[in-house]
Amino acid sequence: MVFSLYSSLCSLYSPPAMPTVNQLIRKGRSSKRRKSKAPALQYTWNALKMRAVPLPKGAPFKRGVCIKVTTMTPKKPNSALRKIARVRLTNGHEVKAYIMGEGHNLQEHSVVLVRGGRVKDLPGVRYHIVRGILDTEGVRDRKQGRSRYGAKKPKAA
Repeated sequence: MVFSLYSSLCSLYSPPAMPTVNQLIRKGRSSKRRKSKAPALQYTWNALKMRAVPLPKGAPFKRGVCIKVTTMTPKKPNSALRKIARVRLTNGHEVKAYIMGEGHNLQEHSVVLVRGGRVKDLPGVRYHIVRGILDTEGVRDRKQGRSRYGAKKPKAA
């Protein structure tokens, strides 16, 4: 009784059969599609055809306009008010981007440069705003790691 029930369940949920050598020669194995970690950087906008066109290798940065500048609380073990901006990119995508560093001058309609790179404790934030370019100022009084925050070299006293 138990065996017959088990065998009937196995026949219902059997894995797909292995392909024969001939089937492999004819069709081959299909490689798995890699999912992009920054999908909004993979497209450009074709204004003539009014549609998004995929870029073969994607783009390192995209320009965009801030729609909303706000704060967000991180996931469970952490506690803070992280600064983020909702950005409409030149290809039409709307993304959440993290504003790094202490203090910023961004507001609605600011033009920013967005790069890939998620923020681990903010769900849905997959992009960073590049500091010190376009409308984004660099971080003030930054002494170390200045390049990442667009800070100028301090004058020698």
